[in-house]
Amino acid sequence: MERISNSKNNSDKEDQKASSTVDRRSFLMSAGIAASVGAAMVACSKDHEPGPDPVGTVDLGSGDVGVLNYAYALEQLEAAFYIQVIDTPYDGMSAAEKTILTDIRDHEIIHRDFFKAALTAAAPTAIIPSLEVNFSGINFKSRDIVLGAAKLFEDTGVAAYNGAGKLIKTADYLVLAGKIVSVEARHASVIGDLLKPNTENFAGGDVVDNNGLDKAIDPATILAAVKPYLKTNVTGANVGK
Repeated sequence: MERISNSKNNSDKEDQKASSTVDRRSFLMSAGIAASVGAAMVACSKDHEPGPDPVGTVDLGSGDVGVLNYAYALEQLEAAFYIQVIDTPYDGMSAAEKTILTDIRDHEIIHRDFFKAALTAAAPTAIIPSLEVNFSGINFKSRDIVLGAAKLFEDTGVAAYNGAGKLIKTADYLVLAGKIVSVEARHASVIGDLLKPNTENFAGGDVVDNNGLDKAIDPATILAAVKPYLKTNVTGANVGK
């Protein structure tokens, strides 16, 4: 009887684990769909700031185009990170974790390509080039390091979109940014749960204040924070101006 009971308990635990994995994946899949809706809403912009300057520094530009380039730069970084995560899986990556991280990778690629298409349509002479990344400080074979870096990128992404929202002048762009930041927050929640399963870590207690609000951080601070992960020198001095 005891053997049967133990077998049932183990089976129940596996069912709960599988259910949790499916729920998280469904959560991410619906988030990705929501983020990609609304591409047709992007209207042409009158902001036409140059991208790379003569000395090689990439200037994000000004006005709404500057904000879009800012988002595009961050999405390039996140997409590159998750592509590397899936191409060189960390030791002990489970099938469930690979599925979740692959979904996030696909979302970030959608975000990156969305902004590239939007900028190409709205300001083809102002779109920034593809950026070179630097992940030499990340040990991609370590689960803790990879998930810790993923949490950093997702939390930074949420704070970046929140901080840039007030700089956007075009209503349609603001709506789109609001959709995408909600996806980044979902990513942060899932990564938090992978780091500390079945705890309140999914709620982002370290980045959400007592009023339930995420941090909102200005572009200059964000760009300084992600600079170690970029080989390309990026300046956002005119973003929002």
